[in-house]
Amino acid sequence: MGIDIALLQMTGCGLKRDDSLDKGEVFCRRAQTMGADIALFPEMWSVGMTFYDPKKANDRERWQAQAIGRDDLFIQHFRRLAKELKMAIALSYLEKWEGAPRNSVSLIDRRGEIVLTYAKVHTCEFDVESELTPGDGFPVAELETAAGPVKIGFMICYDREFPESARMLMLQGAELILTPNACTLDDPRIGQFKARAFENMVGVAMTNYAAPQNNGHSVAFDAVVHPIPDGESRDTTLVEAGEEEGVYVATFDLDSIRSYRERESWGNAFRRPRLYDLLTNEKVEPPFVRSTATR
Repeated sequence: MGIDIALLQMTGCGLKRDDSLDKGEVFCRRAQTMGADIALFPEMWSVGMTFYDPKKANDRERWQAQAIGRDDLFIQHFRRLAKELKMAIALSYLEKWEGAPRNSVSLIDRRGEIVLTYAKVHTCEFDVESELTPGDGFPVAELETAAGPVKIGFMICYDREFPESARMLMLQGAELILTPNACTLDDPRIGQFKARAFENMVGVAMTNYAAPQNNGHSVAFDAVVHPIPDGESRDTTLVEAGEEEGVYVATFDLDSIRSYRERESWGNAFRRPRLYDLLTNEKVEPPFVRSTATR
C-alpha cells in the first residue's frame, strides 16, 4: 500500500488571500496530476506566514482580521477542490479563535470533509508568534485514501524541535506525521526531523516555503531504517527539494512501515514511562528560564 504525499513548496502571497487561493489551487491540481493522495501546504498559507508590524498603528488589528473560521470561503473552496480532485488536502491557515488567532492546519479528505484540525502547540513565544493562541493537544485521525486507511498526525514548524510532539503522535497510533513549515531548513534541523522518523518508526513529510521567503528543502523520510530484520541500515530520505518552487512527491510504503513497526525495537516497544515523571514537571531551572515562556 503506497501513499503519495505532495509537498507544495511555494513562496507566499502575503495577505492577498485571493492570490493565495488561486496559487494554492494551481499547485494542488499539479499534485493531483502527479498521483498524490495528500497535498501538504507550508505553514499558515492563508496569510503566507505574514505577521503584523508593531511599528505601524493598527497593524496588529488589521492582521488579526485576516484570521478565518472553518466555514470561511477560503476553506470551503479547498474542501470543494479536494472533492473534485478526489485527493486529500492539508490546508494551513491563520485560524479565527476566541482571543488571539491560532496557527492551524486542517486535513480535508478526498470527499471534502475535514477529518482533523490541529493548532500549533509550540508557538514561538520568543518572537511575534507570542500573539497566537497555542494548540492544546496532538490529535490523530484515520484518513481514507484510494489505497486504504492511514493514521495521520501533524506537527507545525517549531513543534518538530520537541521530541515530545512526535512521541505523542506515535503513542496515539500515527503512521505518518505531516509538517507545514516556515523557516530555514539547515542540516541540523533536517537531521532532527529525520531522527523523529527513526525514533518513533513513523514516516514524516515537511513542506517549507521556497526561496527567497525561506530556503525550500522540503523533505520526507521513511520510517524503515532496516528493510529486513538484522539487515544493514539505509538512508531513509525519500525526497529533498532544492530552493525553488515546485511540487515534490514522496511515496511511503505503508505495508513496509507497518511490518517494521511490528518487529523493531523503537517506538513504544521498550519504553519505561514509570521513570519519566520529570518530563511533565513544569518547573524550569536555569539556564532555561525565559521571561516570555508559558506552560
